[in-house]
Amino acid sequence: MIKNLKPRLYQEIIFNTCINHNSLVVLPTGLGKTIVAVMLIAQRLMQYPNSKAIIFSPTKPLSEQIWRVCRDHLSIEDEKIVLFTGNVSSDKRCEMFKHAQIIISTPQGMENDIINKKITLEDVSLMVFDEAHRAVGDYSYVWIADQYVKYSQFPRILALTASPGSEMEKIQEILKNLSIEEIEARTEEDEDVMPYVKEVNVRWVYVELPEELVKVKVYLDRCIKSKIDQISNFGLLDKRFDYASKKSILELQGHLQSELAQGNREFDVLKSVSLASEIIKVHHALELLESQGVKPLLTYLKGIESKAATSQIKAVQNLVKDLNFRSALFLAEKLGRDNIEHPKLIKLKELLEECKQKKIMIFTQYRDTGKEIVEVINGLDGINSKLFVGQAKKNETGLTQKEQIEMLEQFRNDEFNVLVSSSIGEEGLDIPQVDAVIFFEPIPSAIRHIQRRGRTGRQDKGEIIIFATKGTRDIGYKWSAYHKEKRMHRLLKELRNTIKLSGTRKTIQRDVQRDMQKDITSFEKKLILYADHREKTSHLIKEMINKSIDVRLVHLNSGDYVLSPDVGVEFKTQEDFITSLLDGRLFEQLTQLKQNYKKPLLIVEGNQDLYSIRNVHPNAVNGLLSTIVIGYSIPLLQTKNQQETINFIHTMLKQEQEKLTGSFSPHFEKRSTSIKEQQEYIVSSLPGVGPVLAKPLLHKFKTIKNIINSSIDELKEVKLIGEKKANTLNNIINEEYKP
Repeated sequence: MIKNLKPRLYQEIIFNTCINHNSLVVLPTGLGKTIVAVMLIAQRLMQYPNSKAIIFSPTKPLSEQIWRVCRDHLSIEDEKIVLFTGNVSSDKRCEMFKHAQIIISTPQGMENDIINKKITLEDVSLMVFDEAHRAVGDYSYVWIADQYVKYSQFPRILALTASPGSEMEKIQEILKNLSIEEIEARTEEDEDVMPYVKEVNVRWVYVELPEELVKVKVYLDRCIKSKIDQISNFGLLDKRFDYASKKSILELQGHLQSELAQGNREFDVLKSVSLASEIIKVHHALELLESQGVKPLLTYLKGIESKAATSQIKAVQNLVKDLNFRSALFLAEKLGRDNIEHPKLIKLKELLEECKQKKIMIFTQYRDTGKEIVEVINGLDGINSKLFVGQAKKNETGLTQKEQIEMLEQFRNDEFNVLVSSSIGEEGLDIPQVDAVIFFEPIPSAIRHIQRRGRTGRQDKGEIIIFATKGTRDIGYKWSAYHKEKRMHRLLKELRNTIKLSGTRKTIQRDVQRDMQKDITSFEKKLILYADHREKTSHLIKEMINKSIDVRLVHLNSGDYVLSPDVGVEFKTQEDFITSLLDGRLFEQLTQLKQNYKKPLLIVEGNQDLYSIRNVHPNAVNGLLSTIVIGYSIPLLQTKNQQETINFIHTMLKQEQEKLTGSFSPHFEKRSTSIKEQQEYIVSSLPGVGPVLAKPLLHKFKTIKNIINSSIDELKEVKLIGEKKANTLNNIINEEYKP
């Protein structure tokens, strides 16, 4: 099934492991991880001829690249190798899925289809996760892999990455989430890989921060110190830490938030929270000054100043009043008018003058810096550059995914020779024949450092040039990435020696769980949970599916979950609960919930002290709670965490649906308030009438006025109204009101 491909020895060795085990493959960028996937796809489809293979990758450009590789190297009709992205509608995806053998997809759309039971994983014999280091937390890879292992008849997982990270806990989380049984890791120094590794020269270019920028730095340093001193005076600092570092301030923030969560609302804690927030902002300004230059710094400082004019956040308002902050802003504005450049920009122009005939990628952490670099270097002789960034964010320029793909194609075809990229260019994209990669700044992440480095040295010799400002955090970031990468390779070796036994146990456990799941669903009545489509990424949805609940994502105009025709649930975290109180959303939501369901319920999740959130006065919170319970007559259930919420909803779902004899549908639209329904509502409010008798009364008397004016004998003509009820109604209508 393979064509136009001669695998390398190390690829064949890795492939041999992947045949029999769910495997994590760690290979430096450019050494053919996707080729291993192609080989395994061919093997699995030969072994299971009527099965399918799915390859997930995080972005559309990367998905399209893998799609091309599969079409180039697999002897399968092109129409059976399909590409799914967010631009393909759900119905279209499902139709294509039925007839395809190989599906390349971004994960989010496919996740929705699995939740909605539009796509089944039962016949999928291979699932490939590219950029597998993303398989942590709530990322879509995690839940999809779990569903695949549970429901596929013959599951096999292949996880691909250039770097899974440098922390043991994170690597172990990836292994657990993807049910990995074996690790195949290689570095450029491994013997079977070395013949294919092109020589890459790494050069560090160091610059000095000029005196003009040092003056700005002095004021920003003083600003940080003055705020640390204020917190210290409150006695809230741990003397073991150096609070000049950003990491220590983040730890301090966590400690202070913990104090607030426990109900400590003393002035020194509240003030310190605000001061810590100010320090974080100044730290970011320092990083921009030291590693990027005046323009990005000025944009950031002016943004804070502008925000202070409208924001109610004390940290922002206090910061712009700070004398040191104002002095730094004043100096930065002066340097901006004088067009003072960061020495990195000067060095970059000198370097590019020597590299006019070369194809180059320049990586920078910030879009503003990227725009400035493009403006500066496009004036150089022989340099034609473009800015490659992700999709547009608020108040920023950006590229659509289609524009990203077009720009990469232009770069491949030598229509321009310098690609200035944000982090989006780091991950997996095949950009061949790049002669040099320039880091405008070092980065502390081992994953990103490895990915940036892998953009060159693929087909020929390459060069990596990394700019760093002496005496700044640039130097710390340099050594951080170096030590993290070394630690990553050491941890992978340790894990490879210990994973086999646990992997075997996991396989046995997984098979038992899958058999149990099939047995349970075969004889239990299927419970149905209707959920608003905006809840599709929630942990609750995925856990309910794990419990064999039939989850159906629909558009609900009121409530987040529907448990039965009578029960609608509005779900809030504590933070959202208080926020919706402040912006007025909550009362509108509760009104609609009350209109649509006989038994509305509000669930608020979290273990914080409600009175400590968003500085809302306790009387306002108490008033809100009493209004919900008494004014709206809506029960309020408070849960401590996600699992408690899931357990409550699951229990209520079973209780409600055990009463049902058939299926049901929720209220998809807001309940109508037609004249007919209002008439029924008014008449049903009469004593002893209710909704059962309201319709017969209106049917006989035609109008409410006629009902009010009717006699006892006329009332008795209505079915189910006897002497006693007719007398009661007549007395209520005709009795004189006594205040």
